[in-house]
Formats: sequence, C-alpha cells, structure tokens
Amino acid sequence: MNAPNGYEKPAVAGSGTIACGVAASATLVGEVRLLARSDASAWKAEETAQALAAKVEGGDPGRIRVGTDPADLAACDLVVEAIVERPDAKAELLQSLASAAPKADLATTTSSLSVRQLGESAGIVARFFGLHVFNPPHRMELVEVCFPQGIAEGVSKRALAWCSAMGKTAIEVPDQPGFVVNRLMFPYLFDAIRLMERTGMTPQAVDDCMRLGAGHPMGPLALLDFVGLDVAQAIGESLYADAPEERYHPPGLLVELVGEGKLGRKSGEGFFTY
Repeated sequence: MNAPNGYEKPAVAGSGTIACGVAASATLVGEVRLLARSDASAWKAEETAQALAAKVEGGDPGRIRVGTDPADLAACDLVVEAIVERPDAKAELLQSLASAAPKADLATTTSSLSVRQLGESAGIVARFFGLHVFNPPHRMELVEVCFPQGIAEGVSKRALAWCSAMGKTAIEVPDQPGFVVNRLMFPYLFDAIRLMERTGMTPQAVDDCMRLGAGHPMGPLALLDFVGLDVAQAIGESLYADAPEERYHPPGLLVELVGEGKLGRKSGEGFFTY
C-alpha cells in the first residue's frame, strides 16, 4: 500500500458520534465506508455522518457508503473501530474486522485502553494502531496516534499520511491508559466534581470560574456532560487501574449519576439539564 494519502479505501466500524465524525473527516480524502450493526443504526449513522461531512470544508457527504455487512470491507486498506469503550466488545469486533478485511491495517479510537493489549486480544498486533480522535472529530485538529511495539513496518507512515490528508495534527503518544490528553485532563475534571461537593457550589458557578478566570471555552462539568458521564467513568476506571491514585478515581457523584442514567448531553441530563 503506497497511497500518497496513506489509505485509498478506508472504513469506519461504528455508528455513534465518534464513528460518524471520523467518516465525515475521511471524505476530505475520498470515499469511506461506514459499518453499522443494524439497518436502523445504519440509517441514523448515514444521516448523521452526511450532515457532519457537509460541515467540513472540502468534505463530501456523497462519499460516505453505509452498510451492515462486514464482507463489504474486503477490499479496504484501513478499518477504524469506533464503538463502546469495552475491551471485550472491541476485541470481538476487531477479530471480525480482521477476518473481513485481511489486507487492511486496523485502528481503534479507544481513549483509555491499552492498544497493545487490544491488539493481542484480537490477534492483530502487527497491523494495529491507536487513533484517538477528539469529540467532535470533524472539528478537532488533534489526533493522538499510538504505534505499539511489534507493529509492522509502513503502518505508521500510512497512518500519519492519512491524518495529514484529513487536515489533522497527529502526535505520537505512548501506549498508556489515557495517552496524554486524558491522563492530564481527567484529574482536573474529577477535582471539579469534588470541589463542588465539598463547597456546595453549583455546577454553573464552578464552570463560570474556569471559563471567565482561566479562559477555558467550556467549564469542566459541562465538558464532562459533553464527553458522556459513562465514558468519563470508564476512562477514570482505566486510569485508576493503571495507576491507583485518588486523582484518577471516578468521584462518587459521577458514579451515582451514571447509575441513575444521567449521562450528560446524550441522555438530556447530567450535571446540567439539556
């Protein structure tokens, strides 16, 4: 595979926000396939991905091809897994994708799991790398790329070229839970929850302090709602398992809200109501 843009026939497996955002970004380079689990999720993903592609300067909604059959990915040279942050689910899907697209490089958008361990679980270490994009993927410039030990020659070059062709800035990061951004950011986000609980401040007051005083575009509690409180909990648990320090441990209030189904923006309620 010597495509000037890294890959000529990419695909994304997933139908959520991250998957649709990656597919939308990929239309800058050419046609992209989007693999959904069911006809219902495929219809919704197609609508979402095409709407996002229309917002990308140079993007083309007509370049997105949505389907539900993994066999359609046989000729792909890259397949990006972008599903729920559960190692068992990711490994199972990656095994299926590796079989369906035997000549493709494979990537994961994990934000907190070990890339090496995922690759070993799926038996795809030599052609597997981390491609951690940020939400919303069609707008955010940074991509954390992780190339674990044992990866085949040429994979990193292709991956970096593809990111560049999409207008992204790819930074190579170590294979550690949370990579760089989440490992540094989540202690701050969790501390905002603890401060709110300890002082009795409102979520809005805490967020206003950081927006107006630190110049942050979004306060920490609104950001957690945007990320998804269930996702934040999963990231915290992975960070804490790797380094059992209190700053990485998901605060009790976060866990409580997740248990109540208050997951942030996607559920209509979290620290704020939407």
